[in-house]
Amino acid sequence: MRRLHLYWEFARPFTLIAPALGMLSGGLTALGAGHPVPVTPLRILDIALGTMMAAFLNAASNAINQIYDLDVDRVNKPGRPIPSGRMSIREAGWVTLVLYAVALTLAALVGLECFLIASAAALLTVIYSVPPFRTKANAILANLTIAIPRGVLLKVAGWSSARSVLDAHGEAWFIGMIFGLFLLGASTTKDFADMKGDEAGGCITLPIKYGPRKAAWMISPFFVFPFLLIPIGAYTGHLTGVTWMLYIVGFGLAAWGAYTVSLILRDPDELARTENHVSWRHMYMMMFAAQIAFMASYLLKYAGF
Repeated sequence: MRRLHLYWEFARPFTLIAPALGMLSGGLTALGAGHPVPVTPLRILDIALGTMMAAFLNAASNAINQIYDLDVDRVNKPGRPIPSGRMSIREAGWVTLVLYAVALTLAALVGLECFLIASAAALLTVIYSVPPFRTKANAILANLTIAIPRGVLLKVAGWSSARSVLDAHGEAWFIGMIFGLFLLGASTTKDFADMKGDEAGGCITLPIKYGPRKAAWMISPFFVFPFLLIPIGAYTGHLTGVTWMLYIVGFGLAAWGAYTVSLILRDPDELARTENHVSWRHMYMMMFAAQIAFMASYLLKYAGF
């Protein structure tokens, strides 16, 4: 039991909620897209399996990152299982393999499209952490290899759990692009407080490369611009949810993003001094709100809106 608790800690359970919700939101959004499809037990089962897949895949990503981030975590997160000596690298490797295997098995149970998309996302998580690729060490590439699997591909995989991506006429990818662009900037918020350990581990993040102030200005547009694509997509027909709600969601999230940017730019250096800066919490809450609001704006079509 104690070992299972350690594995649970190793998976970093708090971080699994967002991808699971993103996958669930993607599947439920697909149900109501265009001409809504019948809600059948099989579709609900596939969406549930996909939701579990996203959680396991993110746990695997967390695990492999901790293996190759040992030098960084000795400085930034010494209490984690590996740097604290409670788990060996060998044991961590086996746990990681099991997590990837479970994730891809669940994806295969959903269907071929989901399996292929999940496999691509899994590959990018490996590229992010493992040498000689280790894009985490490169400021721009690090953000891309977070945003693509956790933003773009996650939403498309979620869509594939309910209906074919090929039938989406680009809508699944448009939604994925919105979330991917948001994460392209927002994912950097965690890097400010980790500068000391990242630099010791050879990871040249945006705050290290450009300094906290310039990095804060660089990521700011990504808290606002992506959400303005929602009303644009509703107007052009690229998004087929309830139009008035998509307008409210898009402009509401953009305003929230602008407020978050004001907190970041008020004192960018504080980001590097504070472990859990308020902007990090707002980033997480915005992601949750966006997932739920997207889901609702499509499911409302079943109620005749």
